[in-house]
Amino acid sequence: MRKSYRVKSEKDFSLVFHQGDSKANRQFVVYSIEKEQKHFRVGLSVGKKIGNAVTRNRVKRLIRQALTELKPYIKSNVDFIIIARKPTKDMTQAQVKASLIHVMRLQGLFHTDPSRPVERKERAESES
Repeated sequence: MRKSYRVKSEKDFSLVFHQGDSKANRQFVVYSIEKEQKHFRVGLSVGKKIGNAVTRNRVKRLIRQALTELKPYIKSNVDFIIIARKPTKDMTQAQVKASLIHVMRLQGLFHTDPSRPVERKERAESES
């Protein structure tokens, strides 16, 4: 994911934490707030309770990969923060993606259902 898709500043993080709402499952907590912007932005938080730096970076890579795959389904006008909980350190890529879909669906972050395939814009335009 490009840097423009990230929530980086402390000010933005605290705005999402304090004014946004949250949903959680056993693996993740997701805070979100609606904003006026061209695309969604995401912040990741993987604490030291998860493990050493190698483990934390692995979890972040798995989350980023899942978000890249889910990108076509995510609403464009939201900032959200994903906080990883302890069970994520032993999860596979498929488990991370399934868990993220679950908690993001609870939070209402999808404009279409990720279980259905999305048609590409080029395909839709050529049929018109």
